[in-house]
Amino acid sequence: MREITCRDAIREALREEMRRDDSVFLMGEDIAEYGGIFKVTDGLLAEFGPDRIFDTPLSESAIVGAAVGAALMGMRPVAEVMFADFTGVAMDAIVNHAAKVNYMSGGETSAPLVVRMAYGAGPRWGCHHTQSVESWLANVPGLTIVMPATPYDAKGLLKAAIRTPNPVIFLEHKLLYGKKGDVPEAEYVVPIGKADVKRPGDAVTIVATGLMVDRALGAARSLAADGISAEVIDLRSIQPLDEDTILASVEKTGRLVIVHEAPVRGGFGGEVAAVVATKALGYLDAPIQRVGAPWSPVPFGQILVDAYVPSEADIVRAVRATR
Repeated sequence: MREITCRDAIREALREEMRRDDSVFLMGEDIAEYGGIFKVTDGLLAEFGPDRIFDTPLSESAIVGAAVGAALMGMRPVAEVMFADFTGVAMDAIVNHAAKVNYMSGGETSAPLVVRMAYGAGPRWGCHHTQSVESWLANVPGLTIVMPATPYDAKGLLKAAIRTPNPVIFLEHKLLYGKKGDVPEAEYVVPIGKADVKRPGDAVTIVATGLMVDRALGAARSLAADGISAEVIDLRSIQPLDEDTILASVEKTGRLVIVHEAPVRGGFGGEVAAVVATKALGYLDAPIQRVGAPWSPVPFGQILVDAYVPSEADIVRAVRATR
């Protein structure tokens, strides 16, 4: 099987869905001639033309607002918000319109749009361009929130997102764009709402999202050298949340560590912990451990960024705290 990057996998998903469905189009800042700041849409303008991929003003409220309107008129827009941090500018369109129109219309109308956005620290881009924002949106009924960790999942989940009849927030970690992985050339779709066990184990469950899946797998390899078998679960989407896979793993291992890049306080890991504490408390042999960023804006200096973002060593320490 061929190996391609997450960037190429996302581009393939966009190209295939645009070929499959004429109602799919792309809009966002610098995505057409320039190919996007992360070069995800590079080359698509030449194939599909300016009517189906076009640049917008630097206004996230206009980008998402126009996408909601187009979706209500029967189109399937894929809107790019260059940095997830600026979700806040478009929050009214996302939260009060896209997420609610299906409910408010009694199911007669929906807004089938995808909002792609890059999130996460690593690059030294300061506190306005490197946040993990998933928990901002996780409390909004009507939104689907997807966070792929591999090229295979990025392609399959994006194709599923574009075909979904309601709004999807598609979060792409900046440091994963260049990650390579196996992606089949044949058509496939990854169902949204189904977590993936990336590594089986029986001594502790590690639940992770996005870039933290790689960190969790690295920690699991380190732990294996000491005889600790860690099961790593990639949630892939946090809304809907695959509770069954999490609970089945915890029932087997008796221990749970939850990892995400966003700050621990108010992070989505608290919801995962609540689910397990409510539905599988009797299976736990140790308190649940959560690993995330400290209660601070994302710093700029590289040493501080490295300290801010959870590391493999942080995950290993959390696992050892459950022993």
